[in-house]
Amino acid sequence: MTTLMVQGTTSDAGKSTLVTALCRWVTRQGVSVVPFKPQNMALISAVTADGGEIGRAQAVQAQAANLEPHTDMNPVLLKPNSDTGAQVIIHGRAVTTMNAVAYHDYKAIAMQAVLASHERLSAAYPVVMVEGAGSPAEINLRAGDIANMGFAEAVDCPVVLIADINRGGVFAHLVGTLELLSPSEQARIKGFIINRFRGDLALLQPGLDWLEARTGKPVIGVLPYVMDLHLEAEDGIDQRQTDKADQVLKVLVPVLPRISNHTDFDPLRLHPQVDLQFIGPGQAIPPADLIILPGSKSVRSDLACLRANGWDSAISRHLRYGGKVLGICGGLQMLGEQVHDPLGLEGAPGSSAGLGWLAFETQLEQEKQLRNVRGRLALEDAPVTGYEIHAGVTTGPALENAAVQLDDGRCDGAQSVDGQIFGTYLHGLFESPAACSALLRWAGLQAVQEVDYHGLRERDIERLADLVEKHLDTGLLRQLCGF
Repeated sequence: MTTLMVQGTTSDAGKSTLVTALCRWVTRQGVSVVPFKPQNMALISAVTADGGEIGRAQAVQAQAANLEPHTDMNPVLLKPNSDTGAQVIIHGRAVTTMNAVAYHDYKAIAMQAVLASHERLSAAYPVVMVEGAGSPAEINLRAGDIANMGFAEAVDCPVVLIADINRGGVFAHLVGTLELLSPSEQARIKGFIINRFRGDLALLQPGLDWLEARTGKPVIGVLPYVMDLHLEAEDGIDQRQTDKADQVLKVLVPVLPRISNHTDFDPLRLHPQVDLQFIGPGQAIPPADLIILPGSKSVRSDLACLRANGWDSAISRHLRYGGKVLGICGGLQMLGEQVHDPLGLEGAPGSSAGLGWLAFETQLEQEKQLRNVRGRLALEDAPVTGYEIHAGVTTGPALENAAVQLDDGRCDGAQSVDGQIFGTYLHGLFESPAACSALLRWAGLQAVQEVDYHGLRERDIERLADLVEKHLDTGLLRQLCGF
């Protein structure tokens, strides 16, 4: 068994992408590999085969390794619900909510979960491909670290360090990070990878030679900047769009402070007939065909933000003029009459008035509901797959006009009588081609092109593995992976 860890000089340096690429590249070599991230902080998660939740990036990495996602792939997940606090999820289950100071003291317990998961994966797979978090050189977070070098030291694994040259200052990032590590940690760094390079490599070569001479460590390779590569973004909302057709459906998503699972909208962003716009705080809502209220990690505070921006009035006007509104998960809860949080799971205990457009109420409960589901939309009886991640239990007469009939016998969500409002708990519903097409037709798009989103993601995972083969020192990578 071999464990190889990818750490980055910064957030968004390319760690998730590189681990995805390496998982597919190792799999191509006929070797079983499993992705692993000790600790992730993200509001984007996926439901696993064993009924828990992990970071979305690890689910994509599992796809690259031809595996079903499992909670051991991301044993500690932190989901922020305020600027200083987060829900703590251990082995796929929410165990508590803590502020940053309290979690610092809790990390010794979290480390036990990390090491237990790593031990199980190491026993089952010859290669464990690990993704770090942020940077190993964050001095204020080094004590009790479980995400970067603290983990690497605990399991005694080699590390490769990746930096994004597109940000500028790549040599300072690499050398500075190395200098801030302890001698034993420095020895773990087996080489550097430079990411997102544009231009003539010959112009970069003198810098690479200097870096190797300065540090005594090899440059494993330089990965090019790929403009049209798509993998789900974890650190921020990806607003890039593909080329669009002449006739497009205008879709708006208000970006609320605690927006969750914004990857729900990636299939729309990549659809040639959809003009998707994310509307930020202080921006007016322009004319559109469809407005989508997204998932939220803090529904009541996000409702307050929506009202503070005047978006509730703008959406009401949108409905009066015949526009369509879709609510997903937390967005569904906002469509109702009341949201109750008696336990204070997402903030101070209490209740908030919803938008009042559908006759139901939601109460947040301690036990989160986590399911991968299949079913059929009420629209065109279109088949749909998706996943549920919610603490809310929704009840009321509007649910009698369900949005989705699930294969497990349950009904999900609700529709308005006039057909303008559609709400569901299902994340990922746009990834099902037939369901996506049905929803776009409901919103007013004619002659919809069907897009295979899963096929696009698989294509790009293959492209990443090709980049590893072409641009990295695969001989050294084989050595580091133990085969």
